[in-house]
Amino acid sequence: MPELLLELFSEEIPARMQLGAAEQLRTKAEEALKANGFKFDKLQTYVTPRRLVLVADGIPAKQEDVSIEHKGPRTDAAPAALEGFLKKTGLKIEQLEKRATDKGECYFAKIEQKGKETASVLPTLLAEIITNFHWPKSMRWGAGTFRWVRPLKNICCLFDGKILPLTVAHLASNNKSYGHRFLSSAAFDVKSFAEYKDELQKRFVILDSADRAKAITEQAEKLVSAKGLKLHPDDKLLEEVSGLTEWPIALLGNIEERFLKLPQEVLMTSMRSHQKYFSVVDAKGKIAPHYIVVTNMKTDDNGKRILDGNGRVLRARLSDAEFFYAQDKKQPLESYLAGLSGMVFHAKLGTMAERVERITSLSKQIATHLNIDPKKAERAARLAKADLSTQMVGEFPELQGIMGAYYTSEDKETADAIRDHYKPLGPSDDCPKASLSFVIALADKTDTLAGMFAVGETPTGSKDPFALRRAALGIIRLILENELSLPLKTLFADALKQYNLKKDDAKTVGELLTFFEDRLKATLKAQGTRHDLVSAVFAKGEDNLLQITRRVDALAGFVTSDNGKNLLAAYKRAANILGIEEKKDKKTYSGEPSTQIAEQEEEKTLLAALEGLKKPLAEALKTQDYQGAMKQLSNLRAPVDAFFDKVKVNVDNAPLRENRLKILANLREQCDAIAKFSLIEG
Repeated sequence: MPELLLELFSEEIPARMQLGAAEQLRTKAEEALKANGFKFDKLQTYVTPRRLVLVADGIPAKQEDVSIEHKGPRTDAAPAALEGFLKKTGLKIEQLEKRATDKGECYFAKIEQKGKETASVLPTLLAEIITNFHWPKSMRWGAGTFRWVRPLKNICCLFDGKILPLTVAHLASNNKSYGHRFLSSAAFDVKSFAEYKDELQKRFVILDSADRAKAITEQAEKLVSAKGLKLHPDDKLLEEVSGLTEWPIALLGNIEERFLKLPQEVLMTSMRSHQKYFSVVDAKGKIAPHYIVVTNMKTDDNGKRILDGNGRVLRARLSDAEFFYAQDKKQPLESYLAGLSGMVFHAKLGTMAERVERITSLSKQIATHLNIDPKKAERAARLAKADLSTQMVGEFPELQGIMGAYYTSEDKETADAIRDHYKPLGPSDDCPKASLSFVIALADKTDTLAGMFAVGETPTGSKDPFALRRAALGIIRLILENELSLPLKTLFADALKQYNLKKDDAKTVGELLTFFEDRLKATLKAQGTRHDLVSAVFAKGEDNLLQITRRVDALAGFVTSDNGKNLLAAYKRAANILGIEEKKDKKTYSGEPSTQIAEQEEEKTLLAALEGLKKPLAEALKTQDYQGAMKQLSNLRAPVDAFFDKVKVNVDNAPLRENRLKILANLREQCDAIAKFSLIEG
């Protein structure tokens, strides 16, 4: 079947926008083709620094014929309704069909639409995709109004091997493409995607970004392994460099010995941020006096001049870092705290100096609650942000915390806490395990969340400018991975008191708890846990994440067992009966049912089981033995089943009816002591 090939050739596309653009083109093309009735076997997109490519296989040469049916007014409707329907469909009354429906006899119109030639539909479809394409930043050039990420130079568009006439702004499509900017820039004819990809390869362009990344990795690893070294893994840098080259060539450069005295993180960050170099390490992970630079140019001297030029630039960059490091070390870390008073944390939440005071106070409170030395926590928290005033962090913000650990004269535990208090920064980042480290990390993230929620800076939709979702997930990981028993309500209330914003703190705490419930659901869902179980436990007012997850784990095992399934069904039956009767009687049934009023053996047995359950269930919950609590609840299955099999609740005897409703209410209460069973899905 025919193949569609579209290449949008432009000036260099920023690397950070490339993969998003390829995904957007794929999504838009899929949606447009399906919306126009086109099936296809395979659709792929590719991107290089200079081209965005779409190829779709198996598109039919013609749209399928379709039959569309429209339901019209009733046959006895007003004439105006029929006239409007005829006008809408373009048919005459004799072309309509009468058909019986649940609303009476109605008119139906059946319209046959002949499929159009694909080549006549695609130009409009593709032009709309291109003109409505979204870039994070775009530009226009010349006298036109069309916008693209960089000047669009050419559009190659083929369908079934023939040029598909497509006009966008000043450009008309053709069958031409171009090779590497420097190594083979002449135009060449395109006939098919397979030939196009091969011709690009011959002209020093690797079309697939994954293939470019693989080529970079293989070349770099070959260079460093020859010296008995390893390439420091950096997936984000690899993705970026793959987007900077069409024909990547890896070269091994050297670092002057004097610069190896700098902290390893400084060397790696300087090379990565400014030069896009890959670091090289030895078997122990220590940085080696080499780096990998990836060029987009094949040279006759095997890259010697390129390495010479890069070496000069690197020398200047590392000399700056060397100067910053030496200057910063002249003063004790604590002296940099004064500079924080001039840094704004948030316009409504004060300076970084004020933030340090809040984090320090909160760290002491958390440490006290967890039986950790509050004085050590106070000291580490006070120094944690000091390096923000240093020259090195001013140049490389990503080194915050890391430089503080190098500059401090405190003990290793405090230095580690300073370094790690920003962690975890994401799902793949390590979570601090040392007590002082996780205390400061908790205080840091909690202060941010409490403050931002208090002033209304909450995440909306996909927008989260202050990374509050990440902060919440960080707190969840810190608590769960370190098995910390820490009530969230207390934590948030203590954090909000530090701000003294004269806001409704209780309302903000409630909003934060709801926010955390959603984050915990997402976390546990990724681990295979049902979200409704989290809701059922949260509804009990439990705010201790560690206990919540333990309850959820126990509940998950219970509701999937035979006893649990049956008891859950019985609970829902009891709750439904109570809901109906309480609404009818305009009262809530509660209190202890009477054994004296009970008549049937089955209700007496259930009453005895419920009474016998109270003490062991309460004891299990008190000692946080949730598995034991579920086991106790399982004992209700047999008497509950017998009750519903043999006992009629709504009898004419009013006292007996009320007593039986109280038995059901007691059952509801016992189950809800563990979790809100009404929120558990069947």
